[in-house]
Amino acid sequence: MNKNRSTWNCGFFLLLWPYGKEVKTNLGFFWPGCEKTAEHHEIHLKEFIQIKKLNHRITEVENSGENQFTAFLVVDESEMIPVRDALKPNRGEGYEV
Repeated sequence: MNKNRSTWNCGFFLLLWPYGKEVKTNLGFFWPGCEKTAEHHEIHLKEFIQIKKLNHRITEVENSGENQFTAFLVVDESEMIPVRDALKPNRGEGYEV
């Protein structure tokens, strides 16, 4: 495994943390037409940032493949546990800002 990459999955935790103090929390959607669902969830992620007054303001929707979209939120490592518990993301990984 690449030591510069950190990741954890929905079993929380396969946790490897050699780089970055930021965590990208991923909410994955895997069905035909799920792009609109991911875009809708990004709206809620932005609301969550404002309500919780999180340090980062990074959200995005990524196309992960055919019929696969991910809405993600980047948080500081110190905020990761409460965010994980509140949002229950599918997966997370280290993120370089």
